[in-house]
Amino acid sequence: MGGAGLFAAGATPSVFDSNDGGTGGTTGSDGDTDKGGDETEVIEPMTIETIDAPGSRDDEVTVPATEQPTFVDFFGTWCPPCAEQMPALGTASDRVGDDVRFISVTTEAVGRSVTESEIADWWIENDGDWLVGADPTAELAAKLNVSAYPTAVVLDVSGRIQWSESGVHTADELVTEIERVLDR
Repeated sequence: MGGAGLFAAGATPSVFDSNDGGTGGTTGSDGDTDKGGDETEVIEPMTIETIDAPGSRDDEVTVPATEQPTFVDFFGTWCPPCAEQMPALGTASDRVGDDVRFISVTTEAVGRSVTESEIADWWIENDGDWLVGADPTAELAAKLNVSAYPTAVVLDVSGRIQWSESGVHTADELVTEIERVLDR
């Protein structure tokens, strides 16, 4: 049910296995792969409810951030490659520090398909220690053209997508794409 917004947006979510080499890209209903993001469209900031979990807090956060670049990881607690991605995300988060708003977001419907406690338990089990939020309507996922899990998205300070790619990535790959935006 958490991906209902993705279906409504005309995209079919899929899960990439770790054998795709992290080159899956985001694939929309037309089958096109977007590796570089749309550098012209500004994504309007929206409020995401955060989950009370290690490194996070029970409140809300604006995505994309207006004062710094934003890294968003889209995941599902049901997604084995998403769990596989967690160690690299932790390393990347530690390496970029406070220079970037670093957040993982699930489109699972908190309270309907999964409880906040179940997300927090998954977060703890997979050593999450940064902001984690919920996008139960999949509005943010639709704005960022997410159609597969996991998907990593880097937005610059003006809210433009600078990189978006589905699949499992190494910490070095993630940091390289984040630093590319920081260096601009």
